[in-house]
Amino acid sequence: MERGNTKKAILEAALELFSRQGFEATSISQIADAVGIRKASLYSHFDSKQAILNALVKEVLEEYEKHSLFSRANWENDGGLLPLSPDEAVTMILGQIRYILRDKAISRARKMLVIEQFQNKELAKLQTKQNYSDVLGYFTSFIKCLIEKGVLDSDDPEIMAAQFCLPISIWINLADREPEREPEVMEMVERHIRQFFKVYGK
Repeated sequence: MERGNTKKAILEAALELFSRQGFEATSISQIADAVGIRKASLYSHFDSKQAILNALVKEVLEEYEKHSLFSRANWENDGGLLPLSPDEAVTMILGQIRYILRDKAISRARKMLVIEQFQNKELAKLQTKQNYSDVLGYFTSFIKCLIEKGVLDSDDPEIMAAQFCLPISIWINLADREPEREPEVMEMVERHIRQFFKVYGK
């Protein structure tokens, strides 16, 4: 196996193990065994388990930045992306949910953060940022722009954003635990978005 391919295989195997049993419970030997290499060979690529975790977090965050609607959308500067109807909002949000549920690396990283949030302070901070602060900030900006465009009635944008996005987060967590319920989750999200526009829409 070429050096670059081995390094990639180590990262993939580590993320798979971390997402199932957590970072703390996973040993270097388990990662090496999953790749089919000796522990000494693994150390020629990464000097510690922490170095593997650091590389994984960097790689997954970079991928998320490239593909996530949350990181790309800037409603104030690019109104062309702003969904102005319930149909457009449903298409946009369901597309984003499909991405974060079905992309293996993103899904596994999210599961790892859930496991590690009570054991690792750095990963707890990342979990709060990725799954609460960034999401609420994104949707607050989204709601403010819809109010400014006259699509939604003016109210407290942060509370409206919480009402909009936090149930969706719970449904994503449900689909993570029980993947067979993804169709049900998608249906609930669609109904939720349409109800939100019905309640707040002008």
